[in-house]
This record gives sequence, structure tokens and C-alpha cells, in this order.
Amino acid sequence: MVESENPSQFMNAIRIDVISVIPGFFDSPLDNGLLSIARKKSHAEIHVHNLHDYGLGRYKQVDDSPFGGGAGMVIRPEPVFACIEALKAERGYDEVIFLTPDGKLFEQSMANRFSRMKNLIILCGHYKAIDERIRQNLITMEISMGDVVVSGGEIPALFLMDAVVRVIPGVLGDSESALTDSFQTGLLDCTYYTRPAEFRGMNVPEVLLTGHHSNIEKWRSENALERTRQRRPDLLDQEFLELKKK
Repeated sequence: MVESENPSQFMNAIRIDVISVIPGFFDSPLDNGLLSIARKKSHAEIHVHNLHDYGLGRYKQVDDSPFGGGAGMVIRPEPVFACIEALKAERGYDEVIFLTPDGKLFEQSMANRFSRMKNLIILCGHYKAIDERIRQNLITMEISMGDVVVSGGEIPALFLMDAVVRVIPGVLGDSESALTDSFQTGLLDCTYYTRPAEFRGMNVPEVLLTGHHSNIEKWRSENALERTRQRRPDLLDQEFLELKKK
């Protein structure tokens, strides 16, 4: 089990409990990068639980073949129920999330909402599927990272946790940075440049060199709108639909 070093210091942090059949997968990511920073700054408490600890029999079995036949294995209900019920006996949870290709598409607004919660459970799927009774009785939200299948829920879990903790105030050195990222305003972010102002005949837009803040913000807004129109016109369609609802 991977845990934060001193749980007592995380009284006001978000707590995330991750359930996985390969908990060692999380060792390096939790000790490096943004997730490590969030833990060290006491903004996030992350625990990874080995589902095999709740497995059946001598070999701690967690999966079995599907009724009706077919390829692949299915995670049994008993270990998952035992693990989640043990966690719920200690505290309440805002959401119990299952990561699955047929879930709701993960969006920035979800990450923002989760960042304001206190306790989350993330169940990582593995093998072919999980028993449907788990989904019907324990899961409160099912999330997909896109129209693609990976070998398990561990990579999507890291994706979700990173997106959530980075918008918690104090995690990033510059808290405004997260608020100006793509999707926070419903649009893609604008383009950015840094020194030198001229590189191999390629010049930075003149307005960015003027120091005129209102003109710069106007340029960035227009640039973000144009990038969104070119790259993700569907986002503009969604914004139009939202305005019609109001």
C-alpha cells in the first residue's frame, strides 16, 4: 500500500483512495511531479489499496471467468465490496468513481468540482470487466478518458488525480496558471512566446512586446477564440447551446 508519509498533517486536504490490482504502478508517480508536490504541501492525501488484500482463498483471487463464456476475466464482487465497505466504515465519501470506457467523458469542470471535495474513491478496472453488481451498488460516478481502451484504470486514475490536485489553491507555484489553462473558460488557451523576440527569422507578435496589458489581453482572447474555432469547433457549438439554455 502506498500512503502519504504523515496522514495527520492532511486535516484540510483532499483524500483520494485508489483501489488497484497492481498498486506498485503508482509508486513512482506519487513520489515525483505534481502529485508528490501536492502531498508534500499537505494539499492531498493519497492512499493506494491492493485489491488482492481482500481476495478470496489461499491465492487471494480477485477475478474469475464470465458467466456465459467468452474471452477475458471479470473482477469478482466480493473483494471490491469488502474493500469499499471497509473504507466507508472509516469516513464518508463524496464520490466512488469507476474508470471505464463507457463512462461519462472526463472534462475540466469535473476536475474543478472534485478539487473542492474532501474524500474520493477511485476504482481501477482491470482484466475484461468488473462484475455489474459492483457498478450498480457501489459506484456513484463512471468516467471515461476518451474513446480508447487501455490495459487498466491505473493510467486514467493518475490522469484524473493530476487534473484534480493541480487546481487546488496552493499546489502550483502560480495559482493563476491553472485558472488560465485550456477549457477553464470553455475555450482552448491562446498561444505563448518567450525570449528571444526574434529566432531564425520568426518574430513574436508585436503586441506582446508593448507592455500594454489591455491590448495584450484582447489579443490573447481573440487568439484563444480563433485557435478554438480552428482546432475544436465543437467547443464553440457547446458554448452556443449553453447560451440558448439560459
